[in-house]
Amino acid sequence: MNRPVSAIAAGAVGTMVMSGALAIFEIQTRYAIGIFAAIARFVRVPDNLFAGFVVYALVGTVAWPLLFVSLKPYVPLDLDPAVAGMLFALPLWIAFAIVGRGDVTGAIVVLFVAFTLIAHLVYGFVLGAVYASLADEHA
Repeated sequence: MNRPVSAIAAGAVGTMVMSGALAIFEIQTRYAIGIFAAIARFVRVPDNLFAGFVVYALVGTVAWPLLFVSLKPYVPLDLDPAVAGMLFALPLWIAFAIVGRGDVTGAIVVLFVAFTLIAHLVYGFVLGAVYASLADEHA
């Protein structure tokens, strides 16, 4: 499979896995997080959860995987693709932690930071592993 299609397919799988983890976190916090609402506010369409979801899905499925496959050859380290995906997910997590936090305050912020870090590392792992499998790229 060609590299861009492999990256998008891997991004779709990674986004689905991360979405499941974030959905569990949303439920456990009684929807105090409001991830899609926070993203919608960031893109200047407040109260439009659908727009927040679309931005989340497009970044995780298309934009970030294509950026990953474009920049991967320039990484000076010879890393396993799953590890490279995890490292590549860290800047996405930092942006998500800032934008996606929304109105969360207090002790739940610590849980938000920890849980979203884990979710993004899992996303990166899946992105790299599935991409390598589909594109026949191995370290």
